[in-house]
Amino acid sequence: MSEQPTPADHARQQLEPAAADAVRAYAARTRENADQFAAVLEDIAANGLPSVEDCTPWEELREAHLARLAKQRPAVA
Repeated sequence: MSEQPTPADHARQQLEPAAADAVRAYAARTRENADQFAAVLEDIAANGLPSVEDCTPWEELREAHLARLAKQRPAVA
């Protein structure tokens, strides 16, 4: 995105303090996740892919994630 000055007649709306804190927290979590992902990619670039024996099949990862989601959401009768 290009940096363009905001026209004077379009003032920015300030966030409530709690909303601003929530946005900052989201930015911090996003930055942390991106840093972790970048570290994994750098490790792969430096050392190659891990052996198949050291990996978890994606089907197992999917099922574990779906089970976590199911615990978070109550069942509908």
